Amino acid sequence: MKIGVLAVQGAFIEHEHMIEEIGHTAIEIRQRDDLEGLDGLILPGGESTVQGQLLNKLDMMKDIKNMISNGLPTLATCAGLILLSEHIADDDTVHIGTLPVTIKRNAYGRQLSSFVTNADIKHIGNYPMTFIRAPYIENVSDGVEVLASVDNHIVAAKYNNQIGLSDHTGTFKLPQSVYDNRSGDSHAVCDLTCN
Repeated sequence: MKIGVLAVQGAFIEHEHMIEEIGHTAIEIRQRDDLEGLDGLILPGGESTVQGQLLNKLDMMKDIKNMISNGLPTLATCAGLILLSEHIADDDTVHIGTLPVTIKRNAYGRQLSSFVTNADIKHIGNYPMTFIRAPYIENVSDGVEVLASVDNHIVAAKYNNQIGLSDHTGTFKLPQSVYDNRSGDSHAVCDLTCN
């Protein structure tokens, strides 16, 4: 299985290591040609504004949006969630815009306000979540499944083939089922092979 990891900026290497650890092939997405033949896509944490600018400059934004809209399983963490979001609170910018949620950027404050807490993630259970200048989801549209909340704020959601996590859990802490379907649990959160 070939899983593409957006590698124009941000925390992509940790996702690549997890994908390779479970026996799949990680493809660094740095140009349009890298998008060929993917079985899944990961949009990592980083700087969403920079990632969005680079996706436009490298002429990949429309292709990625079309691939996701056509069912490509996609996992997005932190900045990746901002890229996927249909709306950004107090900002008219839309990047990929395929996840029907409204996101609040830097919702937990500056770097010094970063924290780790445990939260119940639907289909996984209680799990540590790391928030570093993280966004949260202000609201979701019909059809979006809320997977986790922290302090009454939505921090994880699923919509069809897309999973969005507002924290850095996806960077290196999520269970193997996030990247692999060998568990046999078709409801495993973030299972990139589910359509």
